[in-house]
Amino acid sequence: MLVKPVAIDIVSELLLHLRLCIKDLAHFRISCVGNPYSKMDNHVLEPSLYVIKGIAILDNDGKRILAKYYDPNTLSTAKEQKVFEKNLFNKTHRANTEIIMLENMTCVYKSNVDLYFYVMGSNHENELILVSVLNCLYDSISQILRKNVEKRSLMENLDVVMLALDEICDSGIILESDPTAISYRVALRNDDIPIGEQTVAQVLQSAKEQLKWSLLK
Repeated sequence: MLVKPVAIDIVSELLLHLRLCIKDLAHFRISCVGNPYSKMDNHVLEPSLYVIKGIAILDNDGKRILAKYYDPNTLSTAKEQKVFEKNLFNKTHRANTEIIMLENMTCVYKSNVDLYFYVMGSNHENELILVSVLNCLYDSISQILRKNVEKRSLMENLDVVMLALDEICDSGIILESDPTAISYRVALRNDDIPIGEQTVAQVLQSAKEQLKWSLLK
């Protein structure tokens, strides 16, 4: 059966009209949304090892006990850090959640007795990674303090806690997430400190250990 020329002309016109509609739709989308490929290039984040923006330990009054900030472009001055920590404490010390967004950062935290532990990352960071670092920090300190996680005990062992913090994170890079391994390394590093550089608490603890072993012989 032969198709009439008129029918062929109608089909051709319809196809041409359809192509023009598709082309116009594409131009309209780019003008409204932008080039999807250029947008993709701008928004796809490169993988980075620099996960942690900061780690802080505050007391139940919101005062700093220990804090480290790793991003030179974020909270780079002591004044900015103090204001941030005040806002952070005010938003978390009565909250029931364990994660908040503050000043374009994701903050995870937990508390015990009179201490608040915080780990901060960027606003697009995976919360599970931040929580794993937070748990590692808390569990490591709990082992170091023999589960007596409160301000007085932490202050007496602050130098050891600082060593643990350095074992967990360096320059924003997560080094270790096993609290048992961290406690072991901190114990080894602590034993290597010369007697002249040890604190009174460390000297007394060392003397107690030696006396205990001498009595057991």
